[in-house]
Amino acid sequence: MTGHGYPRDLRGYGRNPPHPHWPGEARIAVQFVVNFEEGGENNILHGDRASEAFLSDVLGAEPWPGQRHANIESMFEYGSRAGFWRLWRIFTERKLPTTVFGVATALKRNPEVVAAMKEAGWDIASHSLKWIEHKHMSEAEERVEIADAIRLHTEVTGERPLGWYTGRTSVNTVRLVMEAGGFLYSSDSYA
Repeated sequence: MTGHGYPRDLRGYGRNPPHPHWPGEARIAVQFVVNFEEGGENNILHGDRASEAFLSDVLGAEPWPGQRHANIESMFEYGSRAGFWRLWRIFTERKLPTTVFGVATALKRNPEVVAAMKEAGWDIASHSLKWIEHKHMSEAEERVEIADAIRLHTEVTGERPLGWYTGRTSVNTVRLVMEAGGFLYSSDSYA
C-alpha cells in the first residue's frame, strides 16, 4: 500500500475513479501512435559504443560493441523508408488524428518525414533525444538529455513538444520530465 515509506502507488483512485470527461461524453478513447525512432537508435555511426538490440526481430539480439549490425540497421531503415509512409497514407487518407512519439535525433535525420507529419497535423510528442536506455544515466545526465531533446525537437519541428514518452526510462524519468515542465501529458507511466 501507499504510505509507510513505500514509494509506489498501489491504491490508485480506489472505488471512485474520476470522470475522464472525454469529448462528446465518449465512453472509450483511442489514440493512434506512430513511434519514429529510425536514426535515433544505438549505432556506432552515432557515436554509441555498440549496435542496437532492443525490440528487434532478431531473436536473441545483443549489442555488438564497436560494430555495426546490418540486420538491425536494415529494420530501422525499413521503418523510415517504407513503414512510416504506409502508416502516413493509411492515417491521412482516413483523416485519423495521430500522435508521433518522435526521437529528436531521428526527426533531425529525416526532414521529409517531419514535413509530412506537420502537413497531416499530427501531434509530434518527444520520444527523448536518442532511442537509448536511461536507466544507467545519472540524474544530472538524464536532466541534460531531456533538455537537449526538447531543444532539438523544437528546432526540427518548429514547435516545443507538448507530449513526452521516453520508453526506455530510469526511476527518475517521470519526475525529471515534470520538472522540465511545459507538457500536457507524459506516457512513461502505464499506471
